[in-house]
Amino acid sequence: MKFPCWVDGALCSAEDARICADDSAYTEGRGCYTSARVTRGEVRFEARHTERLVRDARAIGLHGIDPQGVSSALRQLAAAAFSEDEGIVRLQASRDAAGAVHLVGVARALGDDRPEWRAIRAPQVHDGGVVAGGPKLAGRLVLALASEAARAAGAQEALLFDREGYLVEGSRSNLIVCRADGALVTPPLARGAVAGIARAILLARMRELREADVAAGELPKAREIIAVNAVRGARPIVTLDTQSVGEGPRPLLARLADALA
Repeated sequence: MKFPCWVDGALCSAEDARICADDSAYTEGRGCYTSARVTRGEVRFEARHTERLVRDARAIGLHGIDPQGVSSALRQLAAAAFSEDEGIVRLQASRDAAGAVHLVGVARALGDDRPEWRAIRAPQVHDGGVVAGGPKLAGRLVLALASEAARAAGAQEALLFDREGYLVEGSRSNLIVCRADGALVTPPLARGAVAGIARAILLARMRELREADVAAGELPKAREIIAVNAVRGARPIVTLDTQSVGEGPRPLLARLADALA
């Protein structure tokens, strides 16, 4: 199935979409994006996606993006692609050689949406964020390679660790860990993770959740490991490198899902 695109203020077909060869996302990796879940034309967390894209663009020197234009792009593409269905829209900001900022949106099917995820430890080392604050950057080679490694292993996620052996993030999610003592933690953004929308919501709504370093050696003892992002919501990691995570019910999962509702 072919989905429409959105380029610089107008819907178009994928065949008619045009992006300059001097686009900064291509030449420099200077671009940022946000991916939103759509249900019957409605963009979930629309205001947060708009705020994130504008904020991240400013962080990498892409100034002058109109928030209303971002919201309009998300809505138009969502309505055109998924008026009666569910799917994902991705909106990216970048600039051309003259400094003009461009917005390009694409839609894609929701794809595999399993309620439980298996994970691997990514073979790649996470070297931290390029820009402080956790912007969601178009140049994401390490995350893309980790995601491919997960798929090759028949898993849905790959967990990335830094050179000190601390958990940073998943290849497509932030991570919430219920430690052996019951404490709820998520790796600090200072380690280099993307500042995910779902992560921010959970930190605001769950007072017991806090930022803290998580060493690789802690994970086998964790009660629960939950992957969270704005598209999938909360997904339990049930195995890590074939080893089961936790035992019995997963009460944290239900609480996180409720907090993201």
